[in-house]
Amino acid sequence: MEKLVIIPTYNEKDNIRQIIGAVFSLEQGFHVLIVDDGSPDGTGRIVKELQEQHPGRLFLEERSGKLGLGTAYIHGFKWALARGYQYIFEMDADFSHNPADLVRLHQACAHEGADVAVGSRYVRGGQTKNWPWDRALLSYGASVYVRIITWMPVKDATAGFVCYRRQVLEKISLDDIRFVGYAFQIEMKFTAWKLGFKIKEVPITFIDRKEGYSKMSKGIVKEGILGVLQIQWQSLFGK
Repeated sequence: MEKLVIIPTYNEKDNIRQIIGAVFSLEQGFHVLIVDDGSPDGTGRIVKELQEQHPGRLFLEERSGKLGLGTAYIHGFKWALARGYQYIFEMDADFSHNPADLVRLHQACAHEGADVAVGSRYVRGGQTKNWPWDRALLSYGASVYVRIITWMPVKDATAGFVCYRRQVLEKISLDDIRFVGYAFQIEMKFTAWKLGFKIKEVPITFIDRKEGYSKMSKGIVKEGILGVLQIQWQSLFGK
């Protein structure tokens, strides 16, 4: 029991069986924790059915209401730390992240000296597929913006496909992480970097979801823009 993949869900009934099956088809023995925000489409019910097929490997934490991506991961991190997992992963439910790449992220942390491994679209060998031009431009522009403001040497700071070594999450004060959208991903990486942990970017191909719908909103974009400024301001001038 050392590798846990945390997958937050909200209305992912079209993807949840397949994504869980894909993770469990890997030979490295990953466990999966679904953090479901009360999906009205029955995502949680499907996971409960699948738990009977995967006892001791598939876990479900149900929350009441849509509480946000960041809080879902914080909930999952605390759950994982309490149960002794050594490598804790973030991954989307919609196959925009290829489950097979979990092996490469684990390799980077377990054998290549990384404390945080980031599945990156913007390092050599990384790419996106099936994205409209405006979203691709927004995402890449955001990555450049983050580097300019924070000076953090990470090319894909908003990436949500990540492996953390246990020691990183133990050192980060999880209750002090403030953001819930894309700024959450930036804040976690920035905090780990400021604490002196080594971040390694692993090239991946990010494929836009085929089933369900994106959770992107204007509020999430706004949080990302303003949140980066707040993160750096707090780092430079906070207590």
